[in-house]
Amino acid sequence: MREVSSTPALIFQHGRLGPPVRVAEWLDARGLPYVVHHAAEQSPAEVSPRDFAFVVSLGSQHSATAADPDWVPAEIAVLRGAVDAGVPVLGLCFGGQALSLALGGGVDVLGRPEIGWLPVETLDGGGVPPGPWLMWHTEQMRVPPGARELARSPAGPAAFGFGPHLAVQFHPEVDAERVGAWAEQDEHLAAAGLTPKDLVAQSEVHAPAAREQAFRLFDQWLERM
Repeated sequence: MREVSSTPALIFQHGRLGPPVRVAEWLDARGLPYVVHHAAEQSPAEVSPRDFAFVVSLGSQHSATAADPDWVPAEIAVLRGAVDAGVPVLGLCFGGQALSLALGGGVDVLGRPEIGWLPVETLDGGGVPPGPWLMWHTEQMRVPPGARELARSPAGPAAFGFGPHLAVQFHPEVDAERVGAWAEQDEHLAAAGLTPKDLVAQSEVHAPAAREQAFRLFDQWLERM
């Protein structure tokens, strides 16, 4: 892999409501260059992961199993190409599901959405901070063949590692402002027994400490690379 300090990272963003926020803050704090690629505006197939130090795939309102929009399978193909080329991948929520699919795993539909700030159980010294982390998903990634499950939430696998690659089912990239914006627009809150006010209150309590834990998670991943 190229030197992380000189070669930019590639961040796949999947809509205006899903910016990198704390991923970008972490990269800026560590002096690491990066490029944000808006997958819905330009096909992921137009970029080569070999040109980047590592790849980060963010969250999305779309299912990682969808064929439409067509950028979804195109991005999974790029992640598969990154794995084949030895370029580390960090997948966050949708990105974690996409990485699971790229590695031959899968995605399951949950009977009830998992939404809210929840702790995770770290498994076998996996190094994933316990949270609480923001969970916001109606589908659940599987641990692909050959990968190691690193953490669990009540809904299932919360993190897995595969060589230099890391997938998490939660959102370490968000801040309280982003949670508030999502809460005003998501139709799944009632099914999870929540209101926008509930999530805003949770975020006021948990989001500040989650920033430090997110930086720790990202730093540990970078060291393992």
